[in-house]
Amino acid sequence: MKSDIEIAQEALIRPIGEIAQSIGLSEDDIIPYGKYIAKVSLGIMERFTDTPDGKLILVTAMTPTPLGEGKTTTCIGLGQALSKLGKRSMIAIREPSLGPCMGLKGGATGGGYSQVLPMEDINLHFTGDFHAVTTAHNLLSAAVDNHLHQKKTPEINPRNIVWKRTIDMNDRSLRNIIIGLEGKGINGVMREEGFEITAASEVMAILCLANSIPELKEKIGNIIVGNDFLNKPICAKDIGVNGAMSALLKHAIHPNLVQTVEGTPVFVHGGPFANIAHGCNTLIATKLARKLSDYTVTEAGFGADLGAEKFFNIKCRLGKMKPSAAVLVVTQRAYATHGIDNIKKHIESIGLFRVPVVVSINRFMHDSQKDLEDLRKQCQDLGVEVVITDFRELGGEGGLQLAERVCTLCEKDPEFRFLYDLDLSIRDKVETIATKIYGASEVDFSSEASKQIKQIENLGYATLPVCIAKTPVSLTDDPKIPGGPKQRFTIHVNSARVSAGAGFVVVYTGAILTMPGLPKQPAALNIDIDEFGNISGLF
Repeated sequence: MKSDIEIAQEALIRPIGEIAQSIGLSEDDIIPYGKYIAKVSLGIMERFTDTPDGKLILVTAMTPTPLGEGKTTTCIGLGQALSKLGKRSMIAIREPSLGPCMGLKGGATGGGYSQVLPMEDINLHFTGDFHAVTTAHNLLSAAVDNHLHQKKTPEINPRNIVWKRTIDMNDRSLRNIIIGLEGKGINGVMREEGFEITAASEVMAILCLANSIPELKEKIGNIIVGNDFLNKPICAKDIGVNGAMSALLKHAIHPNLVQTVEGTPVFVHGGPFANIAHGCNTLIATKLARKLSDYTVTEAGFGADLGAEKFFNIKCRLGKMKPSAAVLVVTQRAYATHGIDNIKKHIESIGLFRVPVVVSINRFMHDSQKDLEDLRKQCQDLGVEVVITDFRELGGEGGLQLAERVCTLCEKDPEFRFLYDLDLSIRDKVETIATKIYGASEVDFSSEASKQIKQIENLGYATLPVCIAKTPVSLTDDPKIPGGPKQRFTIHVNSARVSAGAGFVVVYTGAILTMPGLPKQPAALNIDIDEFGNISGLF
C-alpha cells in the first residue's frame, strides 16, 4: 500500500490557473503562490452578490479515537464524488496546524486518493497564514507588556492579564512561565505568563469569522487583554495595535485555493481547533465556495458534540448560513471503542438542528467486509441511511453512492434551527448543550467559573453564543470514559472567559488544555528531507 505522501508526490497536479478557471475565476482574481497554490482576492465577492448560494454540506463524525476517523478524507472524497457525478462542487476545509502535524495525528490534508495537493506545502507552512496569526497575536502580547513597563494609561493590573502568548507547536513546557526576570526592571514587569497553541488564539477565531478587512480590524480591536485595578476590561484598541495586527493579516484573510488528487477545487483557509475553539474554516472561504459551486462540502473538527454543534450554533449563526445536509463519519475502529449508543447520540444531536443526516462508514484497509456490514446493519436500525465508503483507496469513485444520497437530501428544504436562543443566560446555554448534545444529567459550575460568568454577563456579553472547550475523545469531560451516555454523568465547568472580538464566550470543562504536548513518539521523528528537497515520513 502506498503512503499518503507517495500518492501525493506521484499525482498529476494541474497549474493553479487552470483550477481557478474551472470555477470561473480569471488570472486577475488570484494571487499565485508558486505553480499550484493561489490566494483569491476578497474583492471578487462583489461580483457574486446576486448569485444564489450553493448547497452547504457538513461532514462531521462520531466520537473519534485519538488517531482520528478520516473525516477530512471523507470531506475531500465526497467533493470528488460529487464532481464525478457531474455536479459543480467545491471543498472548504481548515489549514493544518504544525502542532498535530509534528505530534500524534500527522497532517490534515486527507488521505490516499482523497487528499489535497500539494500535500507537503499545505502541511508545512503553506501560505504563512498560521505564522501571520501567530505574529499578530504576539504583537499584542509584546504591546501589552510594553504598555505595562512604560506605565501607560489605561493602567493594566499585571495580575489580571488574560492575553497569553502563542506558538504553532505542541510544547507543554510553555503552558506556564515567568517573564520579566532579572535586570532590575529593564526586562519588563515580572509576572506569570503562558503560551497557547496558535489554533486556540482568538486572532485565529476572528480571522475565521470576519467577512472583510474593516470587520477584522474592528473585531481585533475588541479583544479583551486584561483588566485595570477597578476590574474594567482593557481591549486591544486601548493598547493601540489593532491596526498593526490587522496589517499583519492583510494577506492571510484571502482564501487559499488548491486542488484534490482528482482536480476538484478546494479552499483551505483558517484553522481553529474544535476542542478548544470553534473548529471551522473561514466564513469567507465557505461563502465564496457557495457562490462558485452548486455543492460546497465542509467539515467541523472532531465529533458532532464539538464540531457540528459549534458549526451550527456559532458559524452558521454568525454567517447567516443554512446547511442542507450532514454526513456522520463512522469507523469500525471508533465503533469498537465507543459502541452503537455513541453513534445514536450523534445522530440524535444533529437531528436537534433539523438537518438531514446520512452515515458514511469509512473503510480502513484492514477492516473486514463482514464487520463493516454488521456495523452498517446496526446503523440502519437507528433509522438513518448508511453507506460504506472507501475514499482513501478509490478516491471519488469510492463514494458515488454517498454523493447520490447527499444530493437527494439536499433537494429537501430543511427547517434548520439553532439549539438555543441567544437571550438565554450563559449558564442556560451551557446546560442546554451539555444535556442535549453530550447527554449529561447536570452541569457543575465551580465557584470561579460562576464568578467569571457573572462578570461576563455584567459587562454586556450575556447574549453571545458559547464555545465549550472539552475533550474530543469522550461525550463526557473525562477522556477516559468512552461510549454513549448510558449512565448519568456531570459536566464540570472550571472557568470561562469572553472572546469579545470573536463574538463568543469560551467555557472550559474538565482538564482541557489550550497548549497540547508532544506524544512519546512524535510524528516529527519520522519526517526527513533528502538532498534534492524531497520530503518523506509526512502523513
